[in-house]
Parts: sequence; structure tokens; C-alpha cells
Amino acid sequence: MTEIAPAPPARGSSVRNGGDLVVETLEALGAKTVFGIPGQHALGLFDAMGRGNLHFVSSRVENNSAFAADGYSRATGEVGVLFLSTGPGALTSLAGLQEAYATGVPMVVVASQIPLEGLGARRKGMLHQLDDQKASAANVTKSQRLIQHASGIPSAIQDAWTEAISSPQGPVWLEIPQNVLLDPIMVPPVEDALAEAADNPPRIELVREAVKWLESAKRPAIIAGGGTRRGKAEKSLLSIAEKLHAPVICTPGGNGAFPWNHGLSLQSWIEDRYMTDLLEDADVLVVIGSSLGEVTSNYFTFEPRGRIIQIDAEPRVLESNRPGLGIRADAGQALAALDSALGSGRATMPDWHGSTPEELVKESLAKVRARLESQDLAKELTFMAAIREAVPADMQTFWDMTIAAYWGWSCWDAREGQFHSAQGAGGLGYAFPGAIGAAVGLETAGKPGRVLAVSGDGSSMYSIAELATAKQHNVPVTWLIVDDGGYGILREYMVGAFGKATATELARPDFVALAESFGVPATRVAPEGVGDALRAGFAADGPNVVVVETLLKMFGPTHLAP
Repeated sequence: MTEIAPAPPARGSSVRNGGDLVVETLEALGAKTVFGIPGQHALGLFDAMGRGNLHFVSSRVENNSAFAADGYSRATGEVGVLFLSTGPGALTSLAGLQEAYATGVPMVVVASQIPLEGLGARRKGMLHQLDDQKASAANVTKSQRLIQHASGIPSAIQDAWTEAISSPQGPVWLEIPQNVLLDPIMVPPVEDALAEAADNPPRIELVREAVKWLESAKRPAIIAGGGTRRGKAEKSLLSIAEKLHAPVICTPGGNGAFPWNHGLSLQSWIEDRYMTDLLEDADVLVVIGSSLGEVTSNYFTFEPRGRIIQIDAEPRVLESNRPGLGIRADAGQALAALDSALGSGRATMPDWHGSTPEELVKESLAKVRARLESQDLAKELTFMAAIREAVPADMQTFWDMTIAAYWGWSCWDAREGQFHSAQGAGGLGYAFPGAIGAAVGLETAGKPGRVLAVSGDGSSMYSIAELATAKQHNVPVTWLIVDDGGYGILREYMVGAFGKATATELARPDFVALAESFGVPATRVAPEGVGDALRAGFAADGPNVVVVETLLKMFGPTHLAP
């Protein structure tokens, strides 16, 4: 049996321990909310929260706790904080952390550890013991630290917070042994802590070179990736696009970085061949916060003929898929510098083979619409339009890896809200716990907390237990579940590739009855009733579920040979 360290101090006791230092430091840094699940080695953390002011949201699965902390950060712009237990609890969180790491979401993860005496090369047989727990997190976090002395806790957390918010942002992993959390300490209470993001400006000679290229470009164009949003570069992006008269297309991660109905907006139809053709024809292409990866490159069929200026905070992204002028910098700082250096803009209008940029954008979007209208997709187009009409303009939305989300990547106008999806790592189960974290964060910030989560029946089962979390905390999330009886997108892929689908069909519960068993109101409607059902859900208090049983199709892929 694992030896339990001395009992933590009682409330009001003058004896403090390492857990108190964790809570005090997080509060000093501005943390308000923590997500996670208690565990034996982490009890010192949770007991200390009872002596502090942090609000704790208890999920039912650690992976979903990570998604919730991720959603909290995306919705509020603050650092998400996650408390994990040792071994299985820590490992269960890793898929959620992969999404945060891939998407650049700042998080501080505090995981407990077995007592110090069990660490090292010995296998003492302690409960939850791993050979090297932090090594398991190495692929999904920016860095990992083991704190072996209570006096090191405040500085380590402050350093982790600084690293998390410094571009490229991401989750940072700390682990603290059980006895370090529980043993009495002599360290005084934490009075203040300061964490400022490290500066990540562009090199001036690279900015000058980029300006030379852009001022002489005849057909400039811009791809705005997720880094544009993370760097809060939207204002500079708009100014640069208008100075250059450059068409702008957003990736799924960049959706919302550029005004949807602007005359230069190609929206987010990044997977359409008409858009690929246009971007290939640009003589100078500015790529911001994107690796030109699988989706953005229309599944690696994109063959640009012009020069590329690539801006990214992550050095490993630069030129990872295409050679170009790589500028390692935070997107916000880089675009602000580029905007300033461009001055009042171009002296001449770009010429796209006799068309103005605005004419080209209008023609290209019309071609996309015509292609969609030729594919018997009236139900899908109507369904997505009904959701968009029902969702308030400023409401944030969270989308799972499901057919509706794949439509959303291309057709969703985020308006004044924000569009969030799990496209960074592509795991299932993100939308509902992410939305829970977002709603908690927005309410904490004094803002309207209602958010929308969209899942399929397959992905919803990954996070169905969080109905209990939503009910327990009365979280204002409306969860739309599109039930097509299986893994719909995989079914479609397999039928397209092999003529039949294997292992994609699923037995699933009565989602309405299941939600109601948690005390969460739910309704089942036909596709044409989705708008009214969502509006009713948005007007209600606490969590609710809308189930639509329908089979949606994807628009035809354009990266495959006809």
C-alpha cells in the first residue's frame, strides 16, 4: 500500500504546505478557475484550494478536463489551468493536451507525482508509478518540469506561466511529488507574481525585404492561419490587405481573422480547387500563422508558382512545406511592423489578368457556390444556414471533428463571435468540454456565457459524461448532436475509397433520454427544426441538448483527380 504523507493542515491553521504555494502563486498570476479531477497524490492541491479563492470545475474524464481548460483559454484569452493526478490521470489528459499544443493554446498543467523517495531508477511498486511521467507529456507540451522542493514552487509556476503565454503559445507541464505538496513549509505566503510574455518581434531586414516583394507584386494574396488570431493580428491584417488590395483566405484555424463579407475576402473555402488555383497564381503569397499543411494546401496539391513570405512564431513551421522568406515572429508584432513599413500602400492596383482583386474575389466565390449547387447539397446548405441564422452574432461556437464541423471550416461566418474547432490535432470529443470551459470563463469575466457546441453521435460519446459536469455547475452550453448512426465522415471516406464502409456504424443511446437522466433538458427535432430548437436552447438557463437525426454529406473533394 502507498504510504500517505502527513495530513494537510486544517482550514484556519497557521501551518502551510506546498499545495498552498501552488494556489497562492496561481492566484497572484491572475488565475481564477482550475479544471481537473482529484486524485490520491494530488490531494494537497485540492485541499489547498479550500483555503484559497480559485474556482474548481470537476470534469469526469481528465481528457475532457484538458479540453475544458483549452476552451476556457480560447474564449477568454487567459491561461487555462489544469490539475491532474498521477499516472492514469495524467496520461488520460494527453490527447486533450495534444490539441492545445497543436493549436497554440496557453495552459499551465500541474500534475502530482509519487513521493520523492519513489522517483529515479527504482520501481518501488507505488500506486500510479511511472518510470518517467513527464516524459509522457514531452510530445504534447512546450516543456516539462519536476519540482522537488516546496521553495521552488512559486518561481517554477511563474516561469511556466511566462512560457505558456510567450509565442508560440502552448501548454507547459509541471509535476510535484505528493510529499512536497503535503509537508509543512517555512516559505512565506506568496504576495505577488509577475509573468510577461517574451518579446518575439520580426527581424527588421526581413520586414524590409518582404516590403520590397509586396510593393513590386502584381498579384499579391494572403493566407491567414490560426497564428493570426492567436497573435491578435486582425486589425493589422485588414490594414495590410487593403493597402495591397490583396485577396485574403482564412484557414480553419484562422476562421474569423478577416471580415467574412469584405470585398477582398475569399472567406474560408481553402479546400476548393478554385481557391487553390487562385493562390497558385499569386506572384507573392503572404502566409501568416500556418504551416501550409494538409488542409491548407488542399491535401498537398497546392503548387504555388510565386514567391512566399511565411510568418510564424514557431521556427519549425517556417519552410516546413514550401521554401520562402521565413520570418520567425509573433503574428501580431510581425504584421504591425509590416503594416507600418508599407506606409500608405501601393501606388498601382494589382492586375489579375485583367481583373481587379475585388472582381476576382467575387468571381471565385461565385464559382464555389455554383460547384456546391451542382452537387445535390441543398439539405446541407440549408442546415448550416439555419444554424448560422439562429446563433447570435457574438456567440462563440465549438465544433467537434464531425461533418457539420467540416462544413463549418469552410462556410461558417464567425461574425463577432469566435469559431473554435479541434482541427489542430483532430481528436474526437473536443466540442462539448471545450464549450463548458468557455462558458465558465466567459461568465467569470462577467460576459454572456452561453456558447454552442456541435458534435456528431460518434464524437459526442467521447464526452457524454460531461453532461454531469454541465449540470453540476449549471453551465450555459447548448449542445447540438447531429446523429447519423456512426462515424459519418469515415463512412464517407471509406465508401469513396473502397466502395463500402467497415466498422463505421455505431450503436448509440437515446441521446434525449440520456441527457434527461442527467437532469439536462433535451429535444429531438428534424433538420428543418434545428433553428427554432437552438433559439429555444439559447434562451434557457443552464445546459441543454438538441438532437437532430440526419445524414449530412460533404461537398465533393476537389483535390482528387476526376
